[in-house]
Amino acid sequence: MKFSTLLIESIRQSEIPLRFEPGAEEAVATPVTEMLKAWVAAHLPEAASSEFDFGQKVLVVRLLEELSDEVDLAVEE
Repeated sequence: MKFSTLLIESIRQSEIPLRFEPGAEEAVATPVTEMLKAWVAAHLPEAASSEFDFGQKVLVVRLLEELSDEVDLAVEE
């Protein structure tokens, strides 16, 4: 499952009153996704000078890939 699919499904199941127009869920999901990308990217270490930094870098890169729908999420559908 891609992150965008999970987010849009969550928005559809929420009680947020959206205008029932095609693309309304995507219109809500896009700025949320961009905010999450910026937040996650802020935790990217500049240099992997330790094992901790290396692990953090790997995690941040993976999360950014998931947020960009480059890889599937590790969740059961």
